[in-house]
Amino acid sequence: MTHLRKMMVEELVRRNYSEATRECYVRAVKEFAQFFNCSPDKLGLEHIRIFQAHLFTDRKLSPNTVNQHLASLRFFFVKTLRRPWNTADTPYPKRVKSLPKVVSQDEVAHLIDSSVLPFHRMILMTLYATGVRRAELVRMRVNDIDSERMVIRIHGKGLKDREVMLSPVLLEALREHWRRHKPKEWLFPGRTDHKGDFPINSKVVWFACHEAAKRAGLERKVHPHVLRHAFATHLLDADTDLRTIQVLLGHSSLEQTARYLHVSKRHLKAAVSPLDALTLSNRELNPETPAST
Repeated sequence: MTHLRKMMVEELVRRNYSEATRECYVRAVKEFAQFFNCSPDKLGLEHIRIFQAHLFTDRKLSPNTVNQHLASLRFFFVKTLRRPWNTADTPYPKRVKSLPKVVSQDEVAHLIDSSVLPFHRMILMTLYATGVRRAELVRMRVNDIDSERMVIRIHGKGLKDREVMLSPVLLEALREHWRRHKPKEWLFPGRTDHKGDFPINSKVVWFACHEAAKRAGLERKVHPHVLRHAFATHLLDADTDLRTIQVLLGHSSLEQTARYLHVSKRHLKAAVSPLDALTLSNRELNPETPAST
């Protein structure tokens, strides 16, 4: 590890950034330095502007991903190197607010049943039953499962713990999972034999979902976060109130959760198109006669 990287990691640790965020920030600064083939402390705002344009035009990254790179570089220059940062010279691109990608309950069942391994099946069941992020899933411990109260403690994003419901179906599956692997601390232990004293990598979660989706023949792109979207949307379809879903997802504001209203089947069907209220004649246009504009 270089001296600069060590300094940056120390600053991230001091501020209690999550391991996933630390890895993301360090990787972004590494890519920045490699692009110019130069140590990052020898670069400045002009290089950042060029790099930002490269991320958009050459790598075709989304505005949200470019924002993440800029946040990483800003942390490096401001917190690690103690240099000034002019946001006017390096503006953050406008964030894209896209609708969540949602799969139906039948598709979720088909996805889970298409798992390559029982271990992968357990991962997918837990993702859908709890609505957790994949980074939260890998941090689950055996003692986070409270079968007396039927809840699961989640060590959430931003060091915010929360509890979600423990499905009886999931509990039975987890007990079978425990009998098979005998996990001691981590619910999903690492190593190929799943006997490690450390948790699985989040890439394992992505791989489990990707392979199951491929085997299931699902046309749309399915990744672990899609199951989180499905969890929220299917709860909304089942008349669960928005505030409860917000708490279960660990959202800091109700606005984040409200976007699921745009994809909820129940809420979309509750609205009637104004076209249905019109009284239209049954007259058909002559195909040779253009309609008036």
